[in-house]
Amino acid sequence: MRTIPIIGIFVQKLLKLTTADYIKKLLSFEEYSFSVDEIRRETEKSNISIKRELDRLTEKGEILNLRKGFYLIITPRYSSVQKLPIQLYSEKLFKYLNRNYYIALFSAAKFHGASHQQVQRDYIITERPKYNDISKNEIDIRFFTTSNWTEKNIQLKKSDAGIYKVSSPALTIVDLIHHQTKLGSINRMLPVIEELTEELKEKDLVELLSWYLNKSTLQRLGFILEELELNEEFQEMIFVKLKSTKIFPVLLSPKSNEKPGAVNNRWKIAVNIKLESDL
Repeated sequence: MRTIPIIGIFVQKLLKLTTADYIKKLLSFEEYSFSVDEIRRETEKSNISIKRELDRLTEKGEILNLRKGFYLIITPRYSSVQKLPIQLYSEKLFKYLNRNYYIALFSAAKFHGASHQQVQRDYIITERPKYNDISKNEIDIRFFTTSNWTEKNIQLKKSDAGIYKVSSPALTIVDLIHHQTKLGSINRMLPVIEELTEELKEKDLVELLSWYLNKSTLQRLGFILEELELNEEFQEMIFVKLKSTKIFPVLLSPKSNEKPGAVNNRWKIAVNIKLESDL
């Protein structure tokens, strides 16, 4: 009778990995997410068998289907809240989606220590086209897009699961100002901008000014810094950049049915909202 070599038995056992086995393997490497494609590749199970296993683990609350074909592993540490910190899976998610991204806005501010407002929602900026927002169980992710993608002012940080990408303090500030009407109001984010300004380095601002094209956002930033008496050096850097081009009057808080009138400040900002910070 022909015997199967020991190495052959070992290979056969590997091929019989269950989805649960593969999830344990991922966790041993501090990975907290996976795609269905990975499961097919690693277990060589049939689609029906994989779906059955995924459904069973989902019902037990051990995994969560974040997006079609992509799952999060809900470890015991996070089982009570049924969500994972965004930094544990953002890099792998966007490799799966094949799209550039960075953690942005209030989420990025939190990573820079500007956590004046404790927000439960996560914010991501990607290239166009825009993804639909995600709201599943306790997971709440809101997506924004930019048409002027660059790798500048995007920082790499490290989590237990590896690297993740987050906007620098400078990029976080201008993104907040640019998207203010979608985030509540300028006054809602004012305390966060103040805290981020304390973390802002000259090199970061210089890099931003080398490529950032939205002049109206820079006008609003310069005006806010001046009004709040924050970092005169940064004010001048922004003003010098704006002086090199032609700028027009803009509203401090954009309104679709309102146009800027007369302005009496060097930033050409029409003040249509009173700045009030509660810091």
